[in-house]
Amino acid sequence: MDRIEKLCAERGMRMTEQRRVIARVLGESHDHPDVEELYRRASAQDPHISIATVYRTVRLFEEAGVVERHDFGDGRSRYEEAGDDHHDHLIDTKTGKVVEFFDAEIEQLKTAIAERLGYKLIGHKLELYGVPLESADKG
Repeated sequence: MDRIEKLCAERGMRMTEQRRVIARVLGESHDHPDVEELYRRASAQDPHISIATVYRTVRLFEEAGVVERHDFGDGRSRYEEAGDDHHDHLIDTKTGKVVEFFDAEIEQLKTAIAERLGYKLIGHKLELYGVPLESADKG
């Protein structure tokens, strides 16, 4: 049983075989697939899975807090397994590639800014958008 399946079971969610397939596909993803890509991968494992099932399942997983939804500015909601490891995202606007990163200096700076403004930071999302340096240099 993968991590997403375990989290769903802990939250009392009924796990059908199709939900297990979708959970497995999400858990094995090293990118941030949208529903169409999740459907393509899941239906390769189980041809009986419909796109409607993928949409419903992803929404259930999101509501249960086992996956996170991201909007990286390309008009598609993308998903990744919710985890304890905090990271930020750098999105290549030419290719759509998403690079995950963690930077302790940025984390300290965000906390310091919140405190300077009179707040205790309890959460945040950081998304950077860019193009490869070679592309930026050409114009």
